Amino acid sequence: MPKSKRNRPVTLSKTKKKGREHKENVVNAIRESVEKYDSVYVFTFENMRNLKFKEFRDQLKSSSRFFLGSNKVMQVALGRSVADEIRPGLHKISKLLRGDSGLCFTSLPKEEVERLFNEYEDYDFARTGSIATEKVELNEGPLDQFTHEMEPFLRKQGMPVRLNKGVVELVSDFIVCEEGKPLSPEAARILRLLGIKMATFKLHLTCRWSSEDFEIYREGLEDSDVESS
Repeated sequence: MPKSKRNRPVTLSKTKKKGREHKENVVNAIRESVEKYDSVYVFTFENMRNLKFKEFRDQLKSSSRFFLGSNKVMQVALGRSVADEIRPGLHKISKLLRGDSGLCFTSLPKEEVERLFNEYEDYDFARTGSIATEKVELNEGPLDQFTHEMEPFLRKQGMPVRLNKGVVELVSDFIVCEEGKPLSPEAARILRLLGIKMATFKLHLTCRWSSEDFEIYREGLEDSDVESS
């Protein structure tokens, strides 16, 4: 009788090796990009939308390459100090990889990169936990935008509704969300139904490095932030 595969011991070495290999591949790809492209930028992002970011990246794929992922891995690739940086000054870029950050390697002119990043933004529906950008309140009365089949779902979202001759009706005023406060799961669903988009996917340039110079874009960042330790 053949042995059951479920009883075979499983080692974690393959998993660990795969993870290590992936990191090594990223490090090597970043170091190759340093040699291939004229400059590298650190950027941060708000309300990341993977599909929208892919569209932005695809616009520049003939002249640029992007990296997102572990800041620590990207820092290792560039070098975290003067002693281990792979090109002079790259440790300054490394030190500004914080939080939701990424790298953009490009051969585009500086002015073109700045224009593309500054002009790009895309609106989308906010997710649970996002901060409401405005107060949304629905007044008592009929809600003509909803069909009668949606009444049970709306009630489950906490809305005081009823059916009145086949029309969904609010029996009292209802506040969906308050400006400056996190959205509940129910509020996020209602805003989507109402077609109200509160999330803006934006990219912000933090700094730029080339073999000739280094430049910081973000206000509040000083030279002391990138001095070697």
